[in-house]
Amino acid sequence: MELRQLRYFVAVVEEANFTRAAERLHVAQPGVSAQIRQLERELGQELLDRTGRAVRLTEAGRAVLPYARAALAAVEGARLAVDELTGLMRGRVAVGVVTSLPHRLLPDLLAGFHVEHPAVEIHLSEANSDRMVRDLLDGRLDLAFLGLAGDPPPGLAVQVVIDEEMALVVAPDDPLVGADPAPITVLRDRAVMSLPHGTGLRAVLENACAAAGFAPRVTFEVADPGMLAELAARGLGVTLVPRSLVDHYAGRLRAVEIDGADLRGRIVLAWRAEGPVSPAARALIERARALFPPGPAS
Repeated sequence: MELRQLRYFVAVVEEANFTRAAERLHVAQPGVSAQIRQLERELGQELLDRTGRAVRLTEAGRAVLPYARAALAAVEGARLAVDELTGLMRGRVAVGVVTSLPHRLLPDLLAGFHVEHPAVEIHLSEANSDRMVRDLLDGRLDLAFLGLAGDPPPGLAVQVVIDEEMALVVAPDDPLVGADPAPITVLRDRAVMSLPHGTGLRAVLENACAAAGFAPRVTFEVADPGMLAELAARGLGVTLVPRSLVDHYAGRLRAVEIDGADLRGRIVLAWRAEGPVSPAARALIERARALFPPGPAS
C-alpha cells in the first residue's frame, strides 16, 4: 500500500469523479484508476461504486476512508513538524464560518495570522453549522466558527465566543405585540421565517417548539439573520433573531417576550479534540482562542 494510492483514493471520494480528481492531482485519469484498482486488490475489497454517474463509497470504502485521511495527515504533520523545528511554518489551514458571524471577528484573526506565518496557505469557506461539524471531524476543516444550540458533538472541543439571547420579532402592527409576554405555543399556527436546517439559530427555534410539543411551520428560509429581520419588519411573518439585531431596527420591529422558553444562541470556536493537528493549525487555534476569549452570557 502506497501513500500515492491513498491520496488518489481520497481525491476521488472528495470529487466524486475520477476525471475531476485527476485534474486536481495533475495526473492522467488512467493512472488514478490504475492505482485505486491496485489498492482494492491489495485490500481484497472494492472501495468505490462506479456504477452511477457519481462515484460513491462502498461499505468497505467508508471503513477505509478515515484511515486513509489519517495516514495522509500524519505524513503531512511529520513534514510540517520538521519545518517548525527549523523555524519555518508552512502548510495549509482550513477555516469554516457561518453567515451570521459578526464581521468584526474574522479579519483580525486571519490577517494577524498571515502576517506571522506568510508561508501558510489559508482556505476559508462558508457553510451551515451541521456541515462544518462533519468537516471538522473528517479533517476537512481545522477550525470553525459555528452556531451551537446545545452541547458540542463528541470529538470536538469548543470555546464560546458569543452567547446571546434570541428575540422573537414581528412588525409593530402584528397581533402578537398585544400578547406580550406570550408562550412559545403562539407560533403553532403562525408562518415562521428562519435560517435553514443545520444552523444554530434554527436549532434554537426547533428545540424550543419541540419542548412545547409542536414543530414550527417555516415558510421562509434565508441564510442571513439581517434579512430575516428585514422581512419581519415588512410584515411578512414572525422570526427569531439575535437580540442585538433588534436595536438596528428600532421603530420597525417589536420584540415579543416569550414565557418559559430558553431562547439563547451561541457562536463557538470549534476544533477537533483528538487526532493529529498540524503545527499551522495548532498555531491558528491558539491564536483564535487568545484573540476571542469566552464571551460572557448576555
